[in-house]
Amino acid sequence: MSLKQLFQAVTVSEEIDIPAGWLQGRTIYGGLVAGILMHKAIATVNDPQKRLLSTSVTFVGPVQESRARITAEVLREGKSVTTVEVRLWQNDEVQSILLASFGAERPSAIEVHQERHAPDYPLPEQLNCLPYREGFLPLCYQQFELCWAEGQLPCSGSKTPDFGGWFRFKPEFHDNSELELAHLLTLMDIWPPAVIPLFKQVAPASSLTWHITLVHPVQHELHDWFKYKAFTDFAGDGYSTEYAHIWDAQNRLIAISRQTVTVFA
Repeated sequence: MSLKQLFQAVTVSEEIDIPAGWLQGRTIYGGLVAGILMHKAIATVNDPQKRLLSTSVTFVGPVQESRARITAEVLREGKSVTTVEVRLWQNDEVQSILLASFGAERPSAIEVHQERHAPDYPLPEQLNCLPYREGFLPLCYQQFELCWAEGQLPCSGSKTPDFGGWFRFKPEFHDNSELELAHLLTLMDIWPPAVIPLFKQVAPASSLTWHITLVHPVQHELHDWFKYKAFTDFAGDGYSTEYAHIWDAQNRLIAISRQTVTVFA
């Protein structure tokens, strides 16, 4: 099942089947879960005049490669802002929750442009992309291309965390089309936690909460490259807090991401 087919199913039905090929350890890749919930949120709001301002995802429990129920509720619909909550259920239990705010543009005298500048990375074709090796990387990594441009690779025993590089959907697995918000969330979560270069051996680490703020509109195609740079604020006691910025190939800031990560190393 392609992403297009999956998102179409989310639009018309409350019951969906999670497709194969997206496992990340014992659970479904969190980016796909976020993409499913976001697509349901957009279909529920159904107002092209209101763009996504921000969204938060809480990964309550492991989502399995099986049937799921997606429910959505508009919590408030104002003149400018609509807030919606979407839940993914399996076995009559909530496994993931998305809360999103969509807003219409309003006249304002306040305008500030202090966004982070995009790093000056070599082009993707000048870098080595992370090769997918079955049994070494989670299955979901075959869906994407990640090219490290700075920082150390996962589980390399680095003395410092954090990294950055280029990433996109792998063309061999995804036909090119318009990049929708649900695609963007699916794509953004593929980078591992920023502390993972510190690991001396393979160990679990997973997102607990994820907050995304959209800056510039998403006007891209599925095969377009994006830049990513992550920074760890703090890590200890089995958790880390990190943020990341995502730019397009023209160095426009697209989104700001902040995550709380559970660390088992």
